[in-house]
Amino acid sequence: MSIFTFQSLAGGFLDEDLEHFNKKFDDWCIQFESYDDAMDIMQTLEGHKTLDIVEITPLSYPQYFFTSLQGTVYATRQIEDKVICIVEPFMGSSFKIAICDLKTRNVRLTKTNYKNMPSLESAFANFSENFLP
Repeated sequence: MSIFTFQSLAGGFLDEDLEHFNKKFDDWCIQFESYDDAMDIMQTLEGHKTLDIVEITPLSYPQYFFTSLQGTVYATRQIEDKVICIVEPFMGSSFKIAICDLKTRNVRLTKTNYKNMPSLESAFANFSENFLP
């Protein structure tokens, strides 16, 4: 499950009007189902040398695939059919671990709050299939 899009070398994703860049990848950005489709279009664009074709996946951009995932995502990893994320739900809040199901696209936050990164990193690193429903 992946999508390909154009990203400026300076950052930002090309909008579907092929003229403007969005800071975040969203529904208004141009999307392709394959690298080859993206390459065919990119070669027709003026200034295409300032663009890269990037692959957007649930691990690289979980908010796009899991729309109910709110906040800032700091790290992701995959365990079986789940994407596990370190999330700060809103600025200044405690960190949480989010469990995102690739099949259903449901998101569940763990009940535990993590106040600092060392404890969170340890929990994230040791998170295993045993904690998944």
